[in-house]
Amino acid sequence: MNKVAMGPNRQRASNVFTQIALPIFTSLFIGLVAGLGGVLFHFLLKFGAMVLWTTPEELSTLPVYMRLAIPAMAGLLAGIIICKWAPELKGPGVPHVMKALAIGGGRIRHRVTVLKALVTSLLISSGASVGREGPIVQIGSSIGSSISQFLGLNLEKRRLAVACGAAAGMAATFQAPIAGTMFAVEILLFDLEVSSMSNIVISAVTGTVVARQILGPRATIHPAHFALISHWELLIYLVLGLCAGIASLMLIWSLFGLPKLWQRVPGPEWIRPALGGLLVGALGLYFPQVLGVGYNEIIKALNGQVLMNVALVLFLAKIAATSICISSGMSGGIFAPSLFIGAMLGTLVGSLAMEFLPIHSINPAYYALVGMGAVVSGTTLAPMTAVLTIFELTYTYQVILPLMVACIPSLLIVRLLHGYSVYETKLLTEGVHIVKGHEINRLRDMTVSDFLTPLEEFVTVDTPFCKLVDMLEASSFPHFVVLDEKGRLAGVVTVRDVRSYLVHRDRCPANLLTKHVMTVNPVTIRDNDSLETAFNLFAQKGFSFLPVVSHKDPHTVIGILKESDFLNAYHERLVKDRSLSGSSSFSIWR
Repeated sequence: MNKVAMGPNRQRASNVFTQIALPIFTSLFIGLVAGLGGVLFHFLLKFGAMVLWTTPEELSTLPVYMRLAIPAMAGLLAGIIICKWAPELKGPGVPHVMKALAIGGGRIRHRVTVLKALVTSLLISSGASVGREGPIVQIGSSIGSSISQFLGLNLEKRRLAVACGAAAGMAATFQAPIAGTMFAVEILLFDLEVSSMSNIVISAVTGTVVARQILGPRATIHPAHFALISHWELLIYLVLGLCAGIASLMLIWSLFGLPKLWQRVPGPEWIRPALGGLLVGALGLYFPQVLGVGYNEIIKALNGQVLMNVALVLFLAKIAATSICISSGMSGGIFAPSLFIGAMLGTLVGSLAMEFLPIHSINPAYYALVGMGAVVSGTTLAPMTAVLTIFELTYTYQVILPLMVACIPSLLIVRLLHGYSVYETKLLTEGVHIVKGHEINRLRDMTVSDFLTPLEEFVTVDTPFCKLVDMLEASSFPHFVVLDEKGRLAGVVTVRDVRSYLVHRDRCPANLLTKHVMTVNPVTIRDNDSLETAFNLFAQKGFSFLPVVSHKDPHTVIGILKESDFLNAYHERLVKDRSLSGSSSFSIWR
C-alpha cells in the first residue's frame, strides 16, 4: 500500500520541480552569469581606459596625431572583427536580440558574448561615442541563449531565457532591477505572459546583487537631489518633452541617414569604422566631452555645472559623434548617448526657462535629469523603461510626475512623425518588420485567398431592418457584407451599426432598411494581397473582419477574412517555424 501510494506523490513532486523549481534555478543561474558578464565588461572598460585614456581632460594632453590615431586604429580592428567573424556585433545590439527572439528561435551565437564585450570595450575606451547598455543587453541575451541551448529548452523557454539574460545585464549595469525587468518586457517581449515575468524579475535581481557584491552599492550616475517646487513647472516639462521628441527624431534620422553616405565610400566595408573613428577623433579635438560614454558630462549637468551655450554645442556635437560611430558600422549602444543628449537638452531648456520666466524655483539640473528620461523615451518608444530608469537613479518619488509629463509627449512626437523606435528602424533597414514583438515578414508568402471565408451570408441594401436584426441574432458571426441591386459591394453592417436602433426598437420606422444603418465605403482587401497587408489593417483599424474583393474588380465581393481566421493562420505558421527551429542542429562556433 505504501509503495502504491508513493507513486503519485513522486510524480507530484517531479511536476513541482519541473514546473516551479527548475525555472527558478534556471533564472537564478542566468542572472548570476549575466551579472558576472556585466561586471567583466565593466572591468574591460576600466582596463581599456587605463591603457588608452580615461577622461577628456587627459585626452587634451596627448599629441594631436594620437588623438586621431587611437579611435581610428580601434575602429579598424573592430571593423575587421565584425566583418570577418560576427556581423551581428554591428550597431546597438538590441535590434539583433529582437530579431533573434522574433525569427531566430531565441538562438544567438555563443561567440557574440566574447566578441561583443571585447569589441565594444575597445571602441568605448578609444573614445567612440557609443553606449555600453545596448552591448550588455546583447551580451546578457547571448548568455541566456547559450544556457538555454545547453539545457535543451524548448522555443518558448529559450526566448524567456534570452529576455532573462538581457534584464540581468541591464540591471547589473545600472544596478536597477526594476528598469532591467521593464526593458526586457517593454522592448524585447511585448507578448510576454504575466506568469513568466517572475523569471525575468529573478534574473534582474540576481544580476543586480552580483554587481553590488563585486562593484559595491553604487549607481552608474550620481544625480543631485530633485524637487518639484511649483506645479506650474509641469508646463515647462511638457515643452521639454516636445523638444525631446524632436531631439530623438534628429538622432534617429541622422543615425540612419548617414549610412547612405557611407555606402559611397570606396573600399571594403571593414575600413568604414576606421574612417568613423578618424572623424570622431577630429571632432574630439574641439569637443572632447562627446568622446566615450560621456557620464562625466552628464554628472556635471545633473549638478548644474554646464552653461547654456555649452549645453547647446554638446547637444549637437553628441548627435553628430554618435551618428558617425553607429552609421560607420561600429559596435555600441544608443542608450547612454540618449541620456547625454537628454541631459544637455534639459540643461538648455531649463536655462532658457530660468532666464525668461518669473519662476524662481527653476533649476536647470532638474530639467537635465528629466530630459534624460524624455529622450530615452523618444528613441526607444519605451516610456516606462525611461521613467523607471531615472527613478532608480534618484529614488525620489517627486521625479515621477515630471518624467511622465515629459516622456509621453516625446514618445508621441516620434510615433506620429516617424512611427518606429531606433531599434525598430534598424531592423527595417535590414528588411525585418517587427510589430509588438512579432515578425510579420513570414506572412508575405501567405495569400488572403487561401484563408478567406466564402460569401454565404449577406444582406442587400433593401433588406428590412427587422429581418436584419433577426439575421444578426441567428448568426454565429454577426457581421454582414451589404450588396446593392447588382450584387456589388455597397457597405457592411455590424451589431455596432444597429446598437442605437435596438435600444429603442419599438420606435424604429417601419420602412427602415439596411441601407439606412450600414457603413458605406468600407475598408477592403484584395484576394491576391498577402496576410502581411491584412496584419497591418487589423492592427491599425481594429476590425473584426475585412470584405475580400477581386483584384480584377474592387466592387465584386468574393468573401470575408475574419480576424480569428487570420490569427489562426499566423499561429499555425509560428508552430510550423518553431518545430523546424527546434529540430534544426546548431553548432556552437559556426
